Amino acid sequence: MSDEIPSSPIRPLHDVWLKPRRVFRELAGVPIGSTDYLLAAAQGTVDWFALCRGQSSGAANSVAEIIGMGFVLGPLVGILGLYLMTAVYVRLAVRLGGTAPRAQVFHVLAYGGVPMLVSLGAWLCVAFVVGRSTFLDKPDAGLDGFLYLLLDLQWIAHVALLGWSALLQVMGLSEIEKTTVRRALGLWIIGRLLVALIAIVLLVILNGLGFGGALPAA
Repeated sequence: MSDEIPSSPIRPLHDVWLKPRRVFRELAGVPIGSTDYLLAAAQGTVDWFALCRGQSSGAANSVAEIIGMGFVLGPLVGILGLYLMTAVYVRLAVRLGGTAPRAQVFHVLAYGGVPMLVSLGAWLCVAFVVGRSTFLDKPDAGLDGFLYLLLDLQWIAHVALLGWSALLQVMGLSEIEKTTVRRALGLWIIGRLLVALIAIVLLVILNGLGFGGALPAA
């Protein structure tokens, strides 16, 4: 990922794939905006679809219901989740001597999730072609071989894009906090673990309050 300063103007959504450091330097003084929220919403929707597949929600819900709920709850979860992650990473970074403002951290988490836009498109396309097996942990036994292959390729692409997104976020944290990639990776991992723990606690509380029905059906 080159740090050379090109003569062409910055195109964040395009350049972040291979030049994340330059993109996050350019975004340093930019306030959180609509693009950040759209990217956060896309991440939340993809996470919702992956959760639905893991819980085999296609066995109890139609594709239309899953996608509809994904576009209702996914953006909300994605945006709130990025605010939560931003708060966690800012606190962690301060303890390590970091000074990046909240907006910069939000940019890293949002624009670092650009690969999830591609993943979202893949989820929707495969769901349109394959149907409810897209959201089953184990596809229907009678599914055509080509559709099996399509599901496998889509999941492989999802995991690969998720890994690329993580790499972009680590590179971004390294850039804005002026630290090594190794320390940024440690920061990213610890932050993710803390956010996951907070999410589990919140889910337990919601289930205790009787809001568990909003979760994907197993």
